[in-house]
Parts: sequence; C-alpha cells; structure tokens
Amino acid sequence: MLKIGDIEMKNQVVLAPMAGICNSAFRLTVKEFGAGLVCAEMISDKGIVLQNAKTLNMLYIDEREKPLSLQIFGGEKETLVEAAKFVDKNTTADIIDINMGCPVPKITKCDAGAKWLLDPDKIYEMVASVVDAVDKPVTVKMRSGWDEDHVYAIQNAQAVERAGGKAVSLHGRTRVQLYEGNADWDIIKEVKKNISIPLIGNGDVQTPQDAKRMLDETGVDGVMIGRAALGNPWMIYRTVKYLETGKLVDEPSVREKINVCILHLDRLIALKSEHIAVREMRKHAAWYLKGIKGHAKVRNAINECESREGYVSLLMNLVEEQEAKNIQAG
Repeated sequence: MLKIGDIEMKNQVVLAPMAGICNSAFRLTVKEFGAGLVCAEMISDKGIVLQNAKTLNMLYIDEREKPLSLQIFGGEKETLVEAAKFVDKNTTADIIDINMGCPVPKITKCDAGAKWLLDPDKIYEMVASVVDAVDKPVTVKMRSGWDEDHVYAIQNAQAVERAGGKAVSLHGRTRVQLYEGNADWDIIKEVKKNISIPLIGNGDVQTPQDAKRMLDETGVDGVMIGRAALGNPWMIYRTVKYLETGKLVDEPSVREKINVCILHLDRLIALKSEHIAVREMRKHAAWYLKGIKGHAKVRNAINECESREGYVSLLMNLVEEQEAKNIQAG
C-alpha cells in the first residue's frame, strides 16, 4: 500500500490536484468512489498569509475526504513557510503538498509552480524550510522538467528527498508541453530508481489498464488520476477494483451518471450557494454528459440554466428519454 510519512492509504489510487476543480464537493464525491488519497486544488501562499476570505474558504475540508493532501504554491520562502504553518495548525489536512508543476505564466512569473524545475538548489532550500516549520508530512508535485533541454527530474526529486520531503508526485510532461503530446513514463521510471521515498506517477492514465501498466512498467508506489476522473468518478472506482481483482467493472448507466452529477451539484450548492454552484457546475455537467446520446442539446440548455430546479429537470428528462429509447430498442 501507499504510505506517506505515517499516513497509510487504503490503495494506490490518488486524485490529482486540479486547479478550479478539486474543491471539497468534487473531492468527496471522488473519495466515495474509493480513492486512496484525494488532493486539494493549489492554494496561494500569499492568499493564506494575507487571510484573504476566498482563499481561506478553499481550505475547507470535509472529514469524510480524509486522508487528504492540501497543496500550496509560492515563490518566496518566507510566505511559503508561513502559509504551510497556517495549514499545519489550522486545518485537518493530513499532508502538505507543494506545487512545482503548474505551467501557467501568471504562476511561473512569480517564481512559483513549474519555475522551480530549473533550480534543484531552490527546491532543496524551499522544501527544507517548510519541512522544518511543520509537523505534517510534506510532499511535492512536479513535472519532468521545464522543457526538453531542461529535464532535471532526478536531481529535483533527490533534492526533495534530501530536504525531508516524504513523497514526490511526478507528471511525465514538461512545462512547455502543458497537457499536449505524450507523458514520458521512462523518466518516471528513472526517478523511481533514484529515490527511496514514495513516487506517485501521473500522466496519460486514461483507463484502469493504464494504471496497472504504469505501476508495472515504472515501479511507482501510486498512480495519480486527473482529467480522466472529470465527470467520471467511476474511473477511480473501476481502477481500484481492477488493481485489486484484475477484473473490469461495468461502465455506469445513464441514470447512475446523472444521479451522481446531481449529488455533486447539491454538494457544490452547500459549499458555495446555489447562485455560484449552478454556474460552476456547467463544466462538470458537460463532463458527466459526455458519451450520452443526445447530450449536446441538454448541455447547451444547462449553460443557460440559473437554478438547481432547472438543472435537475433537464438532467432527469434526459434520463427518461434514454431509458424510453432503450425499452423500445429492447
């Protein structure tokens, strides 16, 4: 099993920290599908230090999500350490993760996120400072490198380990690649050979079979799933079951998909209010609807929807249409 510090997960499947996605409503929904560890979306160190209300709301954790990793980002040692200390003392997160993978220019321009990938010495200094300041285990999420000419994944992971980091999550793409091209699983394998702390592999895990193949080919201690879980927490469940039994669980029915979509919406409403949630849920609804025949018309209507009642009506009408067609076809 995957173990980070003294935190033991029940399996090797980890939900990736995705910006603008991984709030408590989404994390809890995925957790209930069996994820061994869920990770919160990245949170600004300066926002925490300045006690920004919106930032502090992002620190909310439902105890049912645990074990949970809470991710912070920043480019300056003083504010990163202060933010980590606040998370350590004022949240029930089990793990503090440091982002050094975000490729977005507004983050890298602040010497945060993927900008760290160019400097193993900075990585050591920053991670060591955080480790010294907190009691919770500290981990790092990183990419393979800045670009193909600056792939320091081994040196960077070793710097994390020397600094006292308890695990590394490695996305097998460079910063320049963003989410295009193929993830390099060979570099993940090489990093695993060169560190003794746990390594969680990330990138191009689209199916349960991919997860098994990553574990087998790279030797990683855990598999991180990101975009494949959007609107599809069954990917987490099916992966956990496949790794346990070698058998593929059936895909969900249309009704099962829609029921979970509505559950997710209700959790988002409880977290952020109906006004905000129905807008934020539009992208999630599009992901849940993917693959359902005739979903385009419903998706377009949802993008105009302003209430939970309207959402649910549209979604349940789609379910009934699909089930009626299946009865006719049968």
